[in-house]
Amino acid sequence: MPYYIYKIGPLNILEKQGQADSFKEAKAAANALRKQLDPKAGQTIKMIFADNELTAEDTLSQPRELDHTLSGDDY
Repeated sequence: MPYYIYKIGPLNILEKQGQADSFKEAKAAANALRKQLDPKAGQTIKMIFADNELTAEDTLSQPRELDHTLSGDDY
């Protein structure tokens, strides 16, 4: 299974930036892309390990649930 690299923009719009066969290669590519981003643009770079592009995009599009074991008194 490959690693997919995506740029996530405003409104959670996904834009595929590439893919890699190894974690080391994907991490290096993601870090290089992160250095090119404008911090004020509201974009992020995410890397995901998935069976295919559709699964990767589906996983990245789903909202993450709050882990209640990590929440403190302020929640």
